[in-house]
Amino acid sequence: TMIVELENVSVIRNNKYLLKDINWSIKDGEHWAIYGLNGAGKTMLLNMLNGYIFPSKGWLKVLGKTVGQYDMRRLRKSIGWVSSSIQEKFHDYSIALDIVLSGKFATVDLYDETSEEDLIYARNCLTKLDAINLADREYRTLSQGEKQRVLIARGLMAKPKLLILDEPCTGLDIIAREQLLEIIRNLSKDDNAPTLIYVTHHTEEILPTFSHTLLLKKGEVYQAGPTDEVLKEDSLSNFLEVPIVYEKSGDRILLHIDYDRHV
Repeated sequence: TMIVELENVSVIRNNKYLLKDINWSIKDGEHWAIYGLNGAGKTMLLNMLNGYIFPSKGWLKVLGKTVGQYDMRRLRKSIGWVSSSIQEKFHDYSIALDIVLSGKFATVDLYDETSEEDLIYARNCLTKLDAINLADREYRTLSQGEKQRVLIARGLMAKPKLLILDEPCTGLDIIAREQLLEIIRNLSKDDNAPTLIYVTHHTEEILPTFSHTLLLKKGEVYQAGPTDEVLKEDSLSNFLEVPIVYEKSGDRILLHIDYDRHV
């Protein structure tokens, strides 16, 4: 089963390519990381997967539905999306449990009636994120890491087939980051885990969980494939266009600019 399919997809604004000739596919059972520097087009690509932007050229399917030919409001209920742009939309006084429940309806804040079954499932989602203790807390009282846990629980609420995590570790200290990454690692091992897309500009966040990696550069696919083939020293140095110090720490990759060789 194909989760995502893009064929020759381009986005053009004012005669300028923001994304150009993207060919990419995700099969059921694969978890992908998208790695690229700021301005690479990562957010644009995610907006397209969620149907907020349509391609100027080419076509894409998400969960078997062609974007632009299907009611994206319905499709979004099968896609969990966690991003800083969503984080900013919730009211300070919203209760964490209500924020999780809103994920069932793909709305910001809770406007629909919920059942006892919904409440039980929302609490289960928080438990998966080690965040059940936050259920009755107001949003404004949560730390950045706690907010991310609540939003990922919200992303799981609709039992999505696809969960997109857009730089979820932004703003986290090293302890909160590692705790969140461990939760994501455990989440991916669930029997009913959705397909994960994890977007980052830090290679050390790319866990072995992510079987495949897409390198995105200046709106184009630079390389895509199995993570252990893509995240190699030579290809990353060429991708970043600077000499790098490449270190493996356990199952994670750390990069530094090699200032001795960088002119």
